[in-house]
Amino acid sequence: MSTPDELRRLTRHGFRLEYASMAWMTVEAVVAIISGIIASSIALVGFGLDSVIEFAAAAVVVWQLRGEGEDRETRAVHLIGGTFFVLAAYLAVVGIRDLIGHARPEQSVPGLAVTAAALLVMPGLAVAKRRTGQALDNRTLIADSAETAFCAFTSGTALLGVGLNSWLGWWWADPAAALVIAALAIREGLEAWEDD
Repeated sequence: MSTPDELRRLTRHGFRLEYASMAWMTVEAVVAIISGIIASSIALVGFGLDSVIEFAAAAVVVWQLRGEGEDRETRAVHLIGGTFFVLAAYLAVVGIRDLIGHARPEQSVPGLAVTAAALLVMPGLAVAKRRTGQALDNRTLIADSAETAFCAFTSGTALLGVGLNSWLGWWWADPAAALVIAALAIREGLEAWEDD
């Protein structure tokens, strides 16, 4: 069992992780969404929206860490889980529309760069959040670590979709990547609600 001093130290570490996550998500979202709009890439826009959701999830964790109680923690986990469903719905609709309409995204060097950078940053951040959440026995921080790990998956998927479009001209890879991200988002949302 952790001492009160150890719990305070772990909580401060949890705050630092969340603030670092929010700073990174701000940059990631801006670059990905602007790049995605310019290139007409739903995979990049979806990745950027996932970054916005990750920012919101980090804010929920900060809110939860500032308070006490099981009820507050349950509401926070449900809020994080709900964000996955919103993202999945958007990506499914637009991904299917782009596949049916044969939407052809442009190449995006900034989009490739931000997704590659996220693929490097997010796994370590996810592991640190999970460890801290487990040490604190905090379901909200653990749920957010899943959201952060999901961001790493979406960055890899978006990188693959944007890369295949850029390098091989496979226009369909971009909306297909968005649909894969949507499916993963549904799974993560269900897990967040079921873990309650």
